[in-house]
Formats: sequence, C-alpha cells, structure tokens
Amino acid sequence: MNRRVSRAAIISSIVRKDFTEFSRDQLYVFLSIIGLVFFALTYYLVPDTVDETITLGVHQTGMDALVGQFQSGAATTEGLDLVALDTADHLAAAVAGDLAVYRTSTGDIVVVGAGAEPQAPKGAEKLDLTIGIAFPDRFLRSTAAGEQPTVTVYTDAAVAPEIRSAMASFVREIAYSITGDQLPVSQPAQGTAILGPDRAGDQASLRDKLRPMLAFFVLMIETFALSSLIASEVMNRTVTAVLVTPARVGDFLAAKTIYGTILTSAQALILLLALRTLTTGNWSTLLATVLLGAVMFTGIAMITGSAGKDFIGTLFYNMLFILPLMIPAFSVLFPGTAAGWVKAMPSYPIIDTLNKVTTYGAGWSEVADSLGVALAWVVVFYVCGLLVLRRKVRTL
Repeated sequence: MNRRVSRAAIISSIVRKDFTEFSRDQLYVFLSIIGLVFFALTYYLVPDTVDETITLGVHQTGMDALVGQFQSGAATTEGLDLVALDTADHLAAAVAGDLAVYRTSTGDIVVVGAGAEPQAPKGAEKLDLTIGIAFPDRFLRSTAAGEQPTVTVYTDAAVAPEIRSAMASFVREIAYSITGDQLPVSQPAQGTAILGPDRAGDQASLRDKLRPMLAFFVLMIETFALSSLIASEVMNRTVTAVLVTPARVGDFLAAKTIYGTILTSAQALILLLALRTLTTGNWSTLLATVLLGAVMFTGIAMITGSAGKDFIGTLFYNMLFILPLMIPAFSVLFPGTAAGWVKAMPSYPIIDTLNKVTTYGAGWSEVADSLGVALAWVVVFYVCGLLVLRRKVRTL
C-alpha cells in the first residue's frame, strides 16, 4: 500500500541531508568554528574603555599664577588635563614620544628619558601628551605691551584637526584676555541644539562597536558554505537525483531556505551569546534582525551557488556581492552620519539596527524604519535567489 508523504517530511529530509553534508565538509566546519572563536577572542582583547580627556602639555615662563589658575579649573573641568613642563624642548620631545611624562601621587610631574630623569617614580601614572603649548619668555608683558609674541603649538599627527584649531583659538583668547581687547568678531547670540543622543561622557568603546560588526561578519561568512553546497549539488547532479523522488522543485528551494537560514542565524546568535549581548530586553529585536540578515545572505548564496561552476567560480561570485556589502559594516567604527551612498546599500539597515540595539540599547520603536528597509531588500535578494536557483534546477 502506497503512503502519501507530506511536503513537510520531504523538506525536513532534504534539510537533514544538507546538514549531514555540511558536517562532512571539514573545511567549512573548521572555518565556522575557528571564525566564531577568533571573533570572540578579538572582542575580548580590544579595549572596553574610552578616554575622553585631552591631556594638554604647557610650558610657560612668568605665567605661574595664570597656569595655576588654569590647572585648578581643569581639575574640575571634564575632558581637560593640564600638565606643566619645565622647558619647551621637553614639551616638544614629550609630544613627539621621545620622552615619557609621569604624574606622582602628590601631583608632581616627572619627565623620563634622555636629558631628564633616568627612570619613572614608583607608583606614578604615565601621561599621554599628544598636544602642547609653549609660551615664550615674558609672554604676559609682551602681550600687555601690545607686542605679538610667537606661541608654538606642538601636536601629534594623530590629533584631530578640530582639536588643533581649538588649541590655537585657546591661545588667541588668552592673548585678548590679557590685553583687555574684545575678540575681532561679533558673535551673535546662539544656543546649542544637539540633534540625536548626546554621547558626551558616554562614548561607545571599541569593544562595543565591534559587536555589530562581528555578528554581521558571521552572517556573511556562512554565505560561502551555502553557496558551495548548492554549487556542488548542481555540478554533481544531486539536484536531479533529489527530484526523481517525490520531492518537487519547490521542496528543494524551501529546504535550501530553511537550511541556510538556520545555519547562518544560529552561528550569529551563538556569537552574540558568547559576547554576552543577548538580554531579556533586546533578544526579540536581535532575533528579528539576525533572521532578516540570514535570509538576505541565503538569497545571495542561491545566486552565487547557481552561477559558480566550481570552488573558484563560486568564490569569485561571492566576493562580488560580499565586498561591497562589507562597506557599511565599517561605518559603525566612526562617529557621525554615514554618507548617503553608504545608507543606500542593502546591508546598511542590517548593520545599523545591530549597532543601535547592541551598542546603544535601542528598542523596536527606534529601529522599526531600518528593519522595514531591511525587509524590502531581503525580499529582493531572496526572490532573485529563488528565481535564479529555480531556473538552474529546471535546466539540469
């Protein structure tokens, strides 16, 4: 007696076959495991703190009272640490990295290196001077007398241009303050409106910024495994053998969708668990985002697996998709608004949602727009993947 086999049973059988083939592919199993371990180690090795303080080195002559006033104010001003050095040469060498600067527990500044102290005091704190201001001799008297002395600003190449400009403006304001003159511009009354969240004092560390990137990279990497499986089944005519059974083309496509989504999303969720990112407050948002990303890259794997005839060909087609889609992932490392062309890329709403949820604790309401755009792109890629793979299967 013939028994009718349900479509669900057929699809589940194909999915089990795919996972069995994946477990036998030692290369991709190894890459998957080593990738998760490498990403987790990278996350825990990078710094998890942010230093928002600018350490400003100063050399002054005859300005002890003025600098002392600045130092006492800087001690209570968030973001500024003023350090006075004895000579301009020491200041220049400290900024260049040729001399080391330490602060003792009593607040004394000690310079260590050639032409200075031979070794650092015990228990002293090392200071990182990246910018300094050297005032010339008799700066106060010269400025008060109407002269124009030269003040040298030393800066490291890594210092942002806006900070260099701020230090130059700082010197000019001191000069105008000493002479009693007004600034040579009339500044209109203005208020400061911060658009978006104010991150002053609450900057994300490099470790926090890596979380969305690493989860996104896991989603992308599994594209290679699925596309390789599809290319192998097409090349070896495994698809034809499957379709000889009661399985239909639709069953085959559904099985590949389920297999790719489970394989990709499961590893991304494992990584998020290892990074201690999933919480009771964000698990549903992250799950939805990861599933959307998994389906998107499953669609891409269907396209590249159908187009590639061997390992090299599949790899080539994968790189055509993966390399451009990686660009938005790096936007989370840099502050500010991403460029318009970056936002227009299909992968941007996925990485943007991951970044908002994992780094800044955003909820459904804050990421609904990004998820909507991501869903539209997922539909495009998935439908294209289904059509390409269906056409390839039917031509075998």
